[in-house]
Amino acid sequence: MGSRFWQRYKNSPLATELLDRAAYFTKAVAAIYIVRENLVEFTVCVGPSMMPTFNPRGDVALLEHVSVWSGHVKAGDVVLARSMQNPRHMVCKRVLALEGGTVFVPSSTKLGLGKTVTVPRGHVWLQGDNFSNSTDSRHYGPVPYAMLRGRVFLKVWPIREAGRVRNKLPPWQEAEMQRQQQQQQQQHKFQEALRRGPPR
Repeated sequence: MGSRFWQRYKNSPLATELLDRAAYFTKAVAAIYIVRENLVEFTVCVGPSMMPTFNPRGDVALLEHVSVWSGHVKAGDVVLARSMQNPRHMVCKRVLALEGGTVFVPSSTKLGLGKTVTVPRGHVWLQGDNFSNSTDSRHYGPVPYAMLRGRVFLKVWPIREAGRVRNKLPPWQEAEMQRQQQQQQQQHKFQEALRRGPPR
């Protein structure tokens, strides 16, 4: 019966129009999905852990995926990541260090006061801007890079606070990165001196 119905109406203008609209709708949905999964999407950052960058009641922001899948996330970027405690949930945190970098932890419930941690390969160190009220890498350690969803780069709501989300680091981490750079420069100079050999 269904085939007889289709044979009767398949060449009618109404059927042609419906098929065209269905094809257009399918293409539009596919395009939106591709953009959302691979380029840019809206997200809502809720909770107190990223104060004062984001309000605890929730701010709407734009999230881009290119930095993550191209490997161009930098220390100081704000990212959205799957929660280490519940992978079905997403968390908004700041990247304090990439693989091979060191993080100075002034205080922590798990890692101890004044402890320096080296981020292992394929991981990042995530931490909330609200140091005293954030569950982050200080509690569950470095986060696999694969858990990152995208980089939060623009706040769009509330409108009076709209603007670019700045790349920044807390003062103690800035000092730690400078210390690490100085150490690398000293190692490089030492290796250069060894390569040249003793003075003649």
